[in-house]
Amino acid sequence: MARVGQPAVCASLGVCRSDRREGKDVKGKPGNHGSVSGVAPVSCSCASCLCSRIPLPGVMDTEGRVDESRLRMYIFKNGGVTPTERGPVWRFLFGMYPCSSTALERPLLLEQLTVRYKVMKKKWQQLLPGAIRLRLNGTDAELQAAVQYFDQRQEREREQAENQTEEVRERMSFLELQAQVLFERVTFDLEELQEAIRIIDKDVPRTDRDLAYYMNEGLGNLLVLRDILITYAAFHPEVSYAQGMNDLCSRFLEVLDAEVDTFWSFSCYMEKFSKDFRADGLHRKIELEAALLKELDPQLHAHLVTENMDRLTFCHRWLLLGFQREFEHSDALRLFEILSCDHLELISQQVDRARYQERLACKHSLEYEPVTEPHAINTEFTFELFICATILLENREALLSCRNEVQLIQFTNSLQGTLDLNSSLEKAEEHFYNYCKRTAWDCRKRKSKEEHFLFQLRNFFS
Repeated sequence: MARVGQPAVCASLGVCRSDRREGKDVKGKPGNHGSVSGVAPVSCSCASCLCSRIPLPGVMDTEGRVDESRLRMYIFKNGGVTPTERGPVWRFLFGMYPCSSTALERPLLLEQLTVRYKVMKKKWQQLLPGAIRLRLNGTDAELQAAVQYFDQRQEREREQAENQTEEVRERMSFLELQAQVLFERVTFDLEELQEAIRIIDKDVPRTDRDLAYYMNEGLGNLLVLRDILITYAAFHPEVSYAQGMNDLCSRFLEVLDAEVDTFWSFSCYMEKFSKDFRADGLHRKIELEAALLKELDPQLHAHLVTENMDRLTFCHRWLLLGFQREFEHSDALRLFEILSCDHLELISQQVDRARYQERLACKHSLEYEPVTEPHAINTEFTFELFICATILLENREALLSCRNEVQLIQFTNSLQGTLDLNSSLEKAEEHFYNYCKRTAWDCRKRKSKEEHFLFQLRNFFS
């Protein structure tokens, strides 16, 4: 089945709640989510969510187009954005809205995205009517309350649809007809989809309910999350659903606070990273992490190999979920933004240019001396791997004392929520720069200028 694409062009439905979601962030931290939580609307029509203006200097022009390079640079240089900026920014950062779209085009785009999502969800619900509602665990009173809150939201949505003007109804009917034609030939493997729903129904109730977003009436967001994940699995059978996607998608739902916006942003993210949820993709990433650790600390790597712990299974969750549980929640969101900027990557133009200029400088200054060939660079070493390696190196003594995987997993589990993001970022950058330096010149011959490349690379990001 062909992948489901986004429309090239495109008024939104639902009620915005941004005016009552200020005060305390998740787990009592200051931020954009209030202590009064509710069920996310289908889509959000407020001006800030439609991104008529992104309050970041030099990022958006007068017609509302976003300079993607400047947006990513701003996030990278400032270590993320503020909680109030996060929702509008993520809609561009993760591809829900094309950066080339104008402020006038985006309401129409959102309207089309909303109708398409509704048609997609309705399609699997018609084929599997028994899967529309979550099968409740009779001992989980919170889940029963979640269904109640979700049903109340559904009723509000129906009332709003009935109060639409005739003009809006006609436009919606036309868009719905277009969407039905688009998805008419889409077929489902019902057995595989039912299996995906079975796993989703186990995972969704396990989503972190300590977040303020899922407290009180916000419990209904568990059902919103469920619908998003099932719709994604239905229309992306090559990926379907894998454990961990609920935590990842929950991050988008919490920030964007709208069902449609979350579905499309999550889908765009998965276009790039769905391979990480397949066994071969994750295995490859763990292999790369082991190779990087061997480059940075051969002794620690040798210890893990000797004790048969080199599979680094404890790193699976870190890399799969972007260190979601290792840092305090708001910091984990910041890290997710920073990693998504793709600036500190070995394939980036800035890094390649810095390495090229350093090699030129090396050639001219040492033209009468023999120069050792620089080390080959492994462009598959992504910055998230350097973050992971930094955590390992910062705890190397404890890791060296581990003698089996059980001890290793127990120790790494104890790190959850305890790591300092700013310190980890700074040290990961140092490891990244040091690795780059080794590929730019023979360090043994350039001791006096070993900081030049560090300055050169940082200068490109200033």
